[in-house]
Formats: sequence, structure tokens, C-alpha cells
Amino acid sequence: MKFKEAIKPYQAAAGGWGSLEATTRFVFDSKQVLKNMRNLMRMNKAKGFDCPGCAWGDDNKSTFSFCENGAKAVTWEATRRNIGADFFAQYSVTSLYQQSDYFLEYQGRLTEPLRYNRQTDRYEPISWDDAFALIARHIKAMDNPHQMELYTSGRASNEASWLYQLFGRLNGSNNFPDCSNMCHEASGSGLKRSIGVGKGTIRLDDFDHADAIFVFGQNPGTNHPRMLHSLRHAADHGAKIVTFNTLRERGLERFADPQKPLEVVTSMAGQISSTYYQPNLGGDMAAVRGMVKVLAENHRALVSAGEKGLFDEAFINAKTEGVEAYLAEVDATEWSQIVQQSGLSEQQIREAAAIYQSADRVICTWAMGITQHKHSVDTVREIVNLQLLFGQLGKKGAGLCPVRGHSNVQGNRTMGIDEKPPKAFLDSLGQHFGFEPPREIGHNTVEALEAMLRDEIKVLIALGGNLAAAAPDSPRTEEALRRCGLTVQISTKLNRSHLCPGAVDALILPTLGRTEQDIQATGPQFITVEDSFSMVHASEGVGKPIADTQRSETWIVAGIANAVLGNEKVDWLGLAADYNLIRDHIAATIPGFADFNAKCDIKGGFYLGNAAAELRFNTLHEKAQFSNAALPASLFPELDDEVPFTLQTLRSHDQYNTTIYGLDDRYRGVYGQREVLFINAQDMEKLGFAAGDNVDIETVWNDGITRKVHGFKLVPYNIPAGNLAAYYPETNPLVPLSSFGDISGTPTSKSVPVKISLSPIKHELRIA
Repeated sequence: MKFKEAIKPYQAAAGGWGSLEATTRFVFDSKQVLKNMRNLMRMNKAKGFDCPGCAWGDDNKSTFSFCENGAKAVTWEATRRNIGADFFAQYSVTSLYQQSDYFLEYQGRLTEPLRYNRQTDRYEPISWDDAFALIARHIKAMDNPHQMELYTSGRASNEASWLYQLFGRLNGSNNFPDCSNMCHEASGSGLKRSIGVGKGTIRLDDFDHADAIFVFGQNPGTNHPRMLHSLRHAADHGAKIVTFNTLRERGLERFADPQKPLEVVTSMAGQISSTYYQPNLGGDMAAVRGMVKVLAENHRALVSAGEKGLFDEAFINAKTEGVEAYLAEVDATEWSQIVQQSGLSEQQIREAAAIYQSADRVICTWAMGITQHKHSVDTVREIVNLQLLFGQLGKKGAGLCPVRGHSNVQGNRTMGIDEKPPKAFLDSLGQHFGFEPPREIGHNTVEALEAMLRDEIKVLIALGGNLAAAAPDSPRTEEALRRCGLTVQISTKLNRSHLCPGAVDALILPTLGRTEQDIQATGPQFITVEDSFSMVHASEGVGKPIADTQRSETWIVAGIANAVLGNEKVDWLGLAADYNLIRDHIAATIPGFADFNAKCDIKGGFYLGNAAAELRFNTLHEKAQFSNAALPASLFPELDDEVPFTLQTLRSHDQYNTTIYGLDDRYRGVYGQREVLFINAQDMEKLGFAAGDNVDIETVWNDGITRKVHGFKLVPYNIPAGNLAAYYPETNPLVPLSSFGDISGTPTSKSVPVKISLSPIKHELRIA
């Protein structure tokens, strides 16, 4: 049986009936209708669980505090389908590798610990005690602690993440590659350099007070749909929403609120963007530079006329450094370079600058369309420069808002999942537990994979996630996993990483999901997560686990640590029995968490605070720093020849990160398929191709490695000439492992140099 394929432009607004219908369909498909309806009513509520999807904040006002994608995440997790011994008797690892990512996860929940048998090419049951003992043997056999990589997904709780980093550092290593390395590392790196804090400066209700909101490189309709409520509310109250996004996205145009009955059953909808610009991929820095060039001209003209200038001179003089060098660089930047690189006309940029100039309170918000380029850190800092010139920090309705992806990716970093940990954090940890933590910088994700390929890594433990599908250069990433001596995957469902077992041993350890009750020796437990606005929420699962052999991530980490290190310095099993004890240790070692357990009772969560939002800048001279970086001469300085096209990888609407819920991308008009390539219609015609033609996509790179994917259907789309877009993980093989952001180390998944050619291949779809 095949899925029904179609390319049919979507005419309705984002949200509305389409969102309600899709949510209902996923609830029924889970085969747990009543259970999941109860789950959804408890999501993002007090004494309920935090959404396992994105990291957008909760307003604690809505009756239904979930979006379509959050509902998909919950129903996908809380399914009755499960994988048992009969499944692995039927399927070898080799045969499963041939299946789609959708097929793998659709099979249901993992329910018991599994060990890979290389002779039979199958996973077989193993007891928890034997699994922990096996891990301990491999770790104790290492030559040095740097031969272990501790990977982390952004869904891991604060408690599990903190315990995980403590285990790693007591072992002597800072090798903590994580999903943040592949998505928002540039945000943290850029913000720290500019304002001394690697997080956004605003709170959720700032959206209610903004006069203008500049949205750069993000598609909230698919990636964080609850943001559309905030944008819609701001637009309804008169805020100008100015969007810079390469693709025309329905969620940034019109939105019908699924919680408003009239908008569900009629064509009523609210406009989101008042102005929509489509820069070239990687052109956002040039667009912002152009805006500043216009605003600087206007400022000087007013000052020359004896009037008050536009810039907040008092703020600049009292709170910043480096403005002269920055404005000199702006003056030296030619309009020809700005227009060529941004892909926007000078008139469009002047129009955007006029909107900014007319607003008293401005929020700048961005996501991975900004952070996955070679010059991403400079782009983030350019956005900060714009805000600093106008003093758009430290006041209601204004500030900086990087929108994180997975639900606790920001919390993981707060808890110490960081290959470059701050000295103060290590000092605190060492003093509290009486040991000397490792001080050398560890591996980020790209460095970890390179070390695996050099046969330097003996053990990989993955706390959630799907590294084989999430990381770039897929064949090389899969080879890297297979070169490790032992791979340990702590997972809820089967995924691609399980099919790349380590060279000696491989384990799959089944964990509880966010929606499920976590009962330990002292009774029911709750965990905490941190959203994009530095709010920490308690989260307590409500559903009964599907099997009594599943364990929480916290329990699993504690069990591994106890088997490897014993209980001389830390009573790991005692901490697993009572998460309050973990939170007491967090309170003693991480600023902002004093009285942590008591604060967990605060309805709606508690705010960690943000020094930069209070105009306290943790920089060398305690002032915000202007960056005076030049615009990049090229997105691809490594290449001598002209690049035919620049490709970005992106999610479909039936997807969250590497989890594929279905094969539709409703808002982009794609149904029943994923191997499609979005292209400008004129580009397609110039090549002599037609809509529906199948093409091969090949990376243009300089390392002698052929990177090519086959049989992608051409779909004409509203995208600037020279730019392409396609889904990941299908196009991750095209992203070179050696192409990553300056300073951030983030793979350049939004700027991949490629060429395309006609292909005889057409993908056949299989249903689970």
C-alpha cells in the first residue's frame, strides 16, 4: 500500500480547522483516544506535564495549552503499539536499516533493555543489571576519560541532565556534545560575546507590549506553533510584525486560532506579518547591516540639523563599548554588497528601517535560519548591534529572543551540558563534591564525530536524541557510530541510531516519556524544564507506562553512574529514589536555583532572571559589546568556483526534529511524500526542467568526497532565485561535516552549496 501523493497549494490560514482535524486524526491513530484526550488537557498545566515538543513559553491563560505539533508529540509517545521480542525475531538490523525513519518510529514504544547480537544481527533482551555491568566494563577499560562521549538531546530534564554532567565530570571529561551544538550554538556564543548572557532577554508577556517585532529566519507555524498566538495577539494590538524569511511560509502570513470556534468553522483569520521580506539564504546579516546604514544616515541628518538623533546616546555611552568601530564598518560597507548578499533591494531595506525607526519598543526574534551558517555568530551579533543602538534592552516590550527548539535544550545548558563549561560552574561543582573537575575543553558534536572517525572513542552514551539522523554528512556520521566500541542509546522508540551499533557492543535502554508517571522508591516524582524565556516549570507525567521494564532517564543515568563509579562520592541510587535530593544539589551548585524545591510549587513556574535584561553585562568591562565584523565576502570561502544553488534543510509540518509523524507538509502543499525539492519557478525553467521532474542533488565541496541524494521531485515554490529547500534527515547526507559555523561549530545546514541534475530514480513509498 502506498501513501497518496499530491502537490496541492494550501489556501487556508495556518491553524484553524486544518490544525484541529490533524490533531484529532493523530489522537485516534494512537489507539489510546481517551488516555490522550486526558493527557492533552494536562499538558502545560499545573500538576501536569510540560510539552515534550518545543521550548515556547506558557501564558497560563488558555483552556487548551497545546498546539497541533504538541498534540502530535504526545500522541506519538503515548501509543499502544510496542516493540517486543517477536519484532526483533522478524527483523534483523540490516533489514531495518532499509526501512524509512517513519516506519521505524511508527512501530511503537521500546519496552525492555536490548543488546545487539552481532552473530544473529538482531537485538535481544538483557536485564538492567547486566546492561549497567556491560557499560561499566567498557568504561573501566578505557585508556583515558576522553575516550567517552556523552551526547544529550534537548528533551532531557534538568534533573537527568545535571546528574549526567556530574557523572561525566567525575569520570574526568567535558565531552558533552549535544543537540544545541547543531542548532542554537551561534545564539549562545554571539549573545555571550555581546551582552554577557547566552540567553534571550525578554519574557513572554513582552510580546504584548512591543510596537514592532522583527522575525528573522524562523517558521513558527511548523516549528513552534504556540508562538503564532503571541504574534497574532501582538498584531491584533497594533504591533508591526516584520518578517525576514527565505521561503514564504503560511504560518507567518495568516493564522486562525484553533481555540476560537468562529475561526475554526469559518474563513476568518488574523494577519501575522505586516511586511514580509525574502532574503537569500545567509543574507540576513547584510539586511540588518543595510537597515543600520539607513538609520545611521537618518540619525546624523537629525543631529546636523540641531535636532535629537535617533540613537539612544545615553544608553550607548553608559552601557556599551565599540560603537565607533562598528559604525565605521557600517559606513565602509557598500550598498552593492548589501543588496547582492541580502537579495533585497535598497528600497526594501529602507522600508524595513523606517518601520524600526517608528517603533518605540522592538523585539528581535530568530531561530535556525540565522544560526546554521558559517557567519552565524556575526549575524546574531549584528542583530544585537541594531538593538543596542536604540537601547532596546531592559524595558518592557523590547529585547532579544532566540527561539529554542526542543523543550529543554536551554535547560540542558543551564545544568552544565556544555563542552566549554564556565570556570565558576566547575569551581562550584568541585567545591560541593570535593573533587577537581576537568578543565580542558571537551568535544562538541562535530568534534565528537571526527574523533569517532579517528577511532579515538571507545564509548558513546546518547541520552535521548537520534544522532545518526540529526547530524550532518549521514554516511560519515553512521560510520562514526559504528567505530565506537560501545554505543548506548537511551530512547523511547526505535530510530536510525539504533541501526548503527558499536563495533563491539550496542545497547538500547527504554525510557519513560514526558507524559508518563515516574514512580521511584520514595513515590511519584516530577522533573523540571526551562523554556526559551528562562522560566523553569515542574512537569509530572500522568499516564501509566506501557511496561514495567521501562525506566526514567534520571534512574538510568544514576544506574550507569553507580555501576561505574560506586557510591563513595555520590549516593546515585539515593538520588534516583528522590529527585528532591537532586534539586537540592542543583540549588547548591547553580546560581538562580536557591530554594529550588520550594519554587517548583509556584504556579506557572519561576523566572531564573537575566542579567542583561537588567542592563548588567557579564563582559570584561561590564558593558555590552558592539561587534564590528565585516560582511562575509562569500558564504563559501572554501570554494573557488561559483556555486549554482544554495540549499537549506528544513522540517515538514508532520515532523519534529528527526521524528517523522507523517508524510504531509500541509502548509507547503505537499502530501504523502518527503523526497521533494522546493525551487524558484524561473530557476527550474532556465534549467529546462518541469514541475514533478526527479532530480539528483549533489554537494559542491572541496574534500574529494561525493555527497549526493537521488530522485527528489521538483516543486515550484515562492523562494528567491538561486535558493533551494528540502527536508532533513533526507538531505543531511549533503551537509559536509567539515562545513560549520565560525566560533559556534554548528553544521551549516541552511547554506549547502549544491548542483542539481535530472534523475531516473523515483522514490517508492511504503506504509508502516
